[in-house]
Amino acid sequence: MLRHLLRSLSLALLAILILAIAWGGMEYHRFTTTPLNTGSSNMSYEVAPGMTLKKIAHDLQQRGVLSHASYLVWLSYLQDKGRNVRAGEYTLAPGTTPSQLLDQLASDKVIEYALTLVEGWTFRQLMDAIDRHEKLSHTLSGLDEREIMAKLGFAGQHPEGRFYPDTYHFPKGTTDVAFLQRAYRAMDQRLQQEWQKRSAGLPLRTPDEALTLASIVERETGLASERPLIAGVFVRRLLIGMPLQTDPTVIYGLGPSFDGNLRRRDLESDTPYNTYMHTGLPPTPIAMPGIDAIHAVLHPAPGDALYFVARGDGGHVFSATLEQHNRAVVKYQLGGTRRATEAQQ
Repeated sequence: MLRHLLRSLSLALLAILILAIAWGGMEYHRFTTTPLNTGSSNMSYEVAPGMTLKKIAHDLQQRGVLSHASYLVWLSYLQDKGRNVRAGEYTLAPGTTPSQLLDQLASDKVIEYALTLVEGWTFRQLMDAIDRHEKLSHTLSGLDEREIMAKLGFAGQHPEGRFYPDTYHFPKGTTDVAFLQRAYRAMDQRLQQEWQKRSAGLPLRTPDEALTLASIVERETGLASERPLIAGVFVRRLLIGMPLQTDPTVIYGLGPSFDGNLRRRDLESDTPYNTYMHTGLPPTPIAMPGIDAIHAVLHPAPGDALYFVARGDGGHVFSATLEQHNRAVVKYQLGGTRRATEAQQ
């Protein structure tokens, strides 16, 4: 009798176990194939730095997106994915299943945002653009240039011109420090590559000097075809000890006091950036040069021109002598808004 009872009990327990396994299998299949409750449109979900998959699962369950947090954790172990998750925003489309969610988390396909650094921007303009970008994490607000460069790991270095103008993509929460370090490395890499391939006989002793001259060329013209020509003028001036006499450096030296109208008294303002008063290069770059400007100063166009004047259509007329230059000034600037002192450029 007892043996029969034990046998019946064993069979009952076995049946329960089989049913439980079957039910668990169906539950597992239903969980893995049932779409998340994301609504009828794409849902943006942000993974904060340091969040584990367990925290993500419980957060999604609390939001009503996921039915069973523990199931997602078990599923990640069974499928061996999604346990090392990149911080950032993820797009959960309608119909996304838990398995597909793990695939997304494992792929690191976060939503990325863009910020374009424009050729010719000053460091102040660069920082203004960074401060306005809502998707960056701002840690440098209120710091001066010296403090910012120290935070980036480049203490004692002037920031002007040190960041490569380009379009950068990044996930939400990227710090301004990380963004600037990336742009700094990009500029350093490209500058070093161009420096290694430079033409012979240049009056430029270091890559930093090339960067400074490139920033002047960048501000002098927006025409890529003219940059080697203008670079050639400045290189020849440096070789013979002639002042660069370029307005953009004077304007940079005036700083915030410049009101948009360059006057004679400004040309007589004795700042380190006044290239009418001082020969050679200014002490630092005056803006962010692009790769074309950098290439131009390291491969300047040959010729004998020492002067150039704007034609009024975006281009310039180049002259070898002051007499030719003065005639060009009369022809292209007479009655215009530029100063007569342009004849001294």
